[in-house]
Amino acid sequence: MYSSVSCRRHSVARRLRGGMVAAVAGLGLATLALPALANEPWQRLEAAKSVLGESEPRTQGLSLELPHVSEDGSAVPLTVSFSGELAEGDYIERIDLFANANPSPEIATFRLSELSGKPEISTRVRLNETQEVIAIATSQQGERFATSREVRITVSGCLVRAGGETANILTNARVSVPSGLSAGEPAEVRTLINHPMETGLREGDDGEILPRHIIERFLVSMNGDVVFEAELHQSISANPYLRFFLAPQESGEAEFTWQDDSGETARHVTELDLS
Repeated sequence: MYSSVSCRRHSVARRLRGGMVAAVAGLGLATLALPALANEPWQRLEAAKSVLGESEPRTQGLSLELPHVSEDGSAVPLTVSFSGELAEGDYIERIDLFANANPSPEIATFRLSELSGKPEISTRVRLNETQEVIAIATSQQGERFATSREVRITVSGCLVRAGGETANILTNARVSVPSGLSAGEPAEVRTLINHPMETGLREGDDGEILPRHIIERFLVSMNGDVVFEAELHQSISANPYLRFFLAPQESGEAEFTWQDDSGETARHVTELDLS
């Protein structure tokens, strides 16, 4: 009798202990899982979260190319590209770039069109310190993709300016478009223009802070329709460089326009002749 009761008590105690262990283990797993849900850099940056909204981005298909280490944070080369899968008829319509340890995290927003041809963009950026650079791509049908890349910075790029002194702003606009274009085939376009892209953080020779002065907008239109647009922030390097793609369907005039925060503009017009 004693043995039977003891066994029952032992069995009940064992079940209770097992339940408690399972509950604690489950709680532990849940506790461990919670940080993982907010472990990605874009989940910890408000500026990036404002782009994503409530959506959970896919992490395959979007790529960032930056050097692992840069001795000069004022002009770090960056390429963002998309090679993932989209639904038929869909295309990447927007790419946002962020630097999570810069004084202002926004780097640039690029708006693409069906005539962009290939979702790949290169530029040069300022990075204040070692940090994560984040890219978020949004398709025309609302699919979102995200990725990030850590870059180690030796010298802060926010307090110095690459490219030397720029006496004349919005001058010497250079646009390179390949000849022999074919309708619908992506063609690489490279642009460069003189501008100091002052961050509003750098001291002048007199010790006073130089006012913020940047190119805010870059547009490419073909036959009057905007086909590529860039919204730039102070994390873009001096003398902004952009490399992107266009896939025109017909011959015509391409106009490139830069506008800075003082209202000054520069334009360059190129004829696109399709074979």
